[in-house]
Amino acid sequence: MADHYETLGVSKDASAAEIKSSYRKLARKYHPDVNPGHEDEFKAISLAYDVLSDSEKRRNYDMGGGDNGQGFPAGGGGFGGFGDIFETFFGGGGGSAGGPMPRTQRGKDALVGVNIDLKTAAFGGTVDLEVATAVVCDTCSGAGTQQGTKVETCTLCHGSGSVQRMTRTLLGQMVTNQTCNSCHGYGTVIPNPCLNCQGDGRVRKQRTMKIRIPAGVSDGTRIQLSAQGEVGPGGGPAGDLFVEVMVARHEVFQRDGDNLRAAISVPMTAAALGASIPFETFDGTQDLSIEAGTQSGTVVKLSGLGATRLRSETRGDLLITVDVMTPDKMDDAQRELLEQLAKLRDEETPRAQITTESRGVFSRMRERFAGR
Repeated sequence: MADHYETLGVSKDASAAEIKSSYRKLARKYHPDVNPGHEDEFKAISLAYDVLSDSEKRRNYDMGGGDNGQGFPAGGGGFGGFGDIFETFFGGGGGSAGGPMPRTQRGKDALVGVNIDLKTAAFGGTVDLEVATAVVCDTCSGAGTQQGTKVETCTLCHGSGSVQRMTRTLLGQMVTNQTCNSCHGYGTVIPNPCLNCQGDGRVRKQRTMKIRIPAGVSDGTRIQLSAQGEVGPGGGPAGDLFVEVMVARHEVFQRDGDNLRAAISVPMTAAALGASIPFETFDGTQDLSIEAGTQSGTVVKLSGLGATRLRSETRGDLLITVDVMTPDKMDDAQRELLEQLAKLRDEETPRAQITTESRGVFSRMRERFAGR
């Protein structure tokens, strides 16, 4: 029997938040829609989370309960175990007090990922998404039966979903209610199950759907699509579909909150004299004004050309960092002109100046080494 704590990769004293965090990470990794072929791992992860996320089930499991955290292990010597006693006093299995389980149930929520580019994340758009989920069986329309047949009342439990059993315990003979083994607690059986869905009322199918990406989403944002998840057993209502956005890297722009960032290299002469340089943005070509005397590291702001703010029509800014290129290859004429400029600026013998920013850098370095 697998250890649920080991399955989720947490310690036995893990908090509820740690268990939830680990489950989400593993569920995203092994979900059949994201990583086909790992259904068994996903089922084990889901079972472990179902037990450990419920305080009552977890307590029972820690006390030696079964794989699903219900009851206690059975004893020997011909007597019913502690599990029977627990069921007698506190209920267990599919007792008749609760009635038979409905065959039609709500489906589970599903999680899938979608890759989008930075422009779609910043300004929104529509993308095609392929998803494999459970859908209503088109052969039996969710009934689970072959054409011309129907479900029948269980002859063992007579529709109650549970049966009574007389057991001997330390306290004497007791009557317990247990889930009917014939109908598995439903109270009905399907003598002639649908050949397409084997009586489940649903089948797994690949489908393509268009989804709208809101403007301003970022990497990791989840979009909830109501009733687009797994159809439930017996053709029950579908759960929700959660789409997790994964934004691809852009070769020019980077996301910084609601702002976009980019970098541009300009010639030394353009930085010294000033220039107007065309720059291609998501909004088309813009004139980027380089002021005379611009230094490397200067940030030029194009207001309102950043990403759209989520659930808003306003936008951030486009911030462009300027890198001044120093010429590394010059002919004699160019070198002579630069030497004349150095002479005119009295820079023939340059002297380094320690700026406040540089002193701040060295100060931080000294503090870092001193702390070691």
